[in-house]
Amino acid sequence: MLVQLQYLRAIAALLVVYFHAILQLRVMDPSAPLGAALFGQSGVDVFFVLSGFVMWITTHGKPVTTLEFYGKRIRRIVPLYWAVTIAAALVALALPQILKSTVFDLPHIAASLAFLPWVNPADPEGKMIMPLIVPGWTLNYEMYFYFLFGALLLFKQSLRLVLLVALLAAIVTLCLLSPVQNTATIFYGNLIVFEFAAGAVIGHFYLARYRIGTGTAVALTIVSTAALLLFDFLELSYDRLLTIGVPAIIIVFAMTSIDFAKYRELRVLRFLGDASYSIYLTHIFVLAGCRMAYSHLPGGLFHDEYFLVISMILLSCVIGELVHLFFELPVERYLSGRTPKRSARLTVPSNSAKLDHPTGS
Repeated sequence: MLVQLQYLRAIAALLVVYFHAILQLRVMDPSAPLGAALFGQSGVDVFFVLSGFVMWITTHGKPVTTLEFYGKRIRRIVPLYWAVTIAAALVALALPQILKSTVFDLPHIAASLAFLPWVNPADPEGKMIMPLIVPGWTLNYEMYFYFLFGALLLFKQSLRLVLLVALLAAIVTLCLLSPVQNTATIFYGNLIVFEFAAGAVIGHFYLARYRIGTGTAVALTIVSTAALLLFDFLELSYDRLLTIGVPAIIIVFAMTSIDFAKYRELRVLRFLGDASYSIYLTHIFVLAGCRMAYSHLPGGLFHDEYFLVISMILLSCVIGELVHLFFELPVERYLSGRTPKRSARLTVPSNSAKLDHPTGS
């Protein structure tokens, strides 16, 4: 059972929510000391490594065609993302003061729905390459990964991993050496794409039954998590792949070496991991709502910085779980032609919807 993947997804989603909650706190109360404790964007890097790992182990040794792969990825990602993107566009049109980083711009909306990198018109400097739903920048990378990975399913299985790494390296090199730097070369030339490749490499070693001892894995996880959060907080000038990506890669590698079937399941983390995609996409609406409500709340406890951040995180999780249960799952089942199951277990190799989650992706 790879329940640890869901644990990692849950923790990654909570990190991202915390990061954005602190940003909102800075707006609500610029003097709050907790506002200085800004970290959590590293959750995205954990998602990327997990994505590569999951894509590899769920297709390895299976007769999955390129079209089948693309169809499944579209069913998993597109419905909820399009729903929240359209909702954000409508909010930007009707109530532009709610979402500070969003403006109603038709070309930008179209690019967002098509998962294409585009400069966000809300950025006064014209440098922020973000879709309408700002956290959706990771999904632009995910769809890029899926496009390349799906195409490589046309080749022999023994060649896919080498081709994946080589193809990503070639594209990054071309982008970096391009005499003209534009939105596309900047976006696709980002070294962060190698986190996905690293996840696939970990998946290869996992299926080859390469493991490290449990004690070593636990120690690596603790040390790497500390490094991940420290470098995330410090925001060093080195490339993100080195400062945050490497610890994220080691964490995933170490966690997949531990046999969690021996231990009691942490159901809360499991549930949050299952709903991580919904939490990831909807939490910005929840946080924006909290910011809008802040000035109308009575003082005292409701204006305490710790209470505010904890409340925003908990509310984001609750709303994300509800969206997962009443939108994400039903829509995915309908599009897949599947009937609800009373329970689902993660097994390897498995192609279940739970294991094949995009944030994942």
